[in-house]
Amino acid sequence: MNLLGMLPGDEQQLAVCSRKGCHAAAGWELHWNNPRIHTPDRRKVWLACDEHRDWLEDYLRTRSLWIETVRHTEAGVTSQDGGR
Repeated sequence: MNLLGMLPGDEQQLAVCSRKGCHAAAGWELHWNNPRIHTPDRRKVWLACDEHRDWLEDYLRTRSLWIETVRHTEAGVTSQDGGR
């Protein structure tokens, strides 16, 4: 029995969509980079639900920041900046 896993506030966080005001579970990772301020190998990640995937991707594409969109896996995200 793992008592440490039962401490208050230790509940596993659900990955949620980065769209402002959305609290839906994320199913997608939008990888992006701002070449004016990031090194070419840097990858920022926004999470998206099915409903907001296209909107967030279009936002990044319009600004030439988008790199790729992949299915979200809990182990796959190394950073999350939120789309706010």
